[in-house]
Amino acid sequence: MLRNTFKIELQKAMKDKDAVKVSTLRLIITAIKDRDLNSRSKGGDGEIADSEILEILAKMVKQRLETSKIYKKANREELAENEEKEILIIKKFMPSKLSDKELLSIIEETIKEVGADSLRDLGKVISVIKKKYSGRCDFAEVSQILRNKLEG
Repeated sequence: MLRNTFKIELQKAMKDKDAVKVSTLRLIITAIKDRDLNSRSKGGDGEIADSEILEILAKMVKQRLETSKIYKKANREELAENEEKEILIIKKFMPSKLSDKELLSIIEETIKEVGADSLRDLGKVISVIKKKYSGRCDFAEVSQILRNKLEG
């Protein structure tokens, strides 16, 4: 389970006195706990699944990429470097991204599996892909490819 991995890595980072890794892992653990609380308040069992943790990690990477670009435009290279270090730490816990070829293949298979034939079926296809491949692809890209395939 991913949440145990973060705790173990946090202990190692604290022993190694790796300040960037410690702060990044603490941010990850806090984000997971926050999502757990939201889940509990909505009547869930209290602990989110690994697929949701991967979504959190993907969101964190995306935020840091945007922040890094802003820092670079403002000539704040040291802050941009710190964001990039955090990105590398977060990515270590994420599965590898799907290649374009793999993604297209998965989309086509899922369209057949769901029996999608129009844009009205877009949500069904995306939900199936999210369950199976969460954290391994950019769902904005998946949505765009699906729109092109289902429109044409």
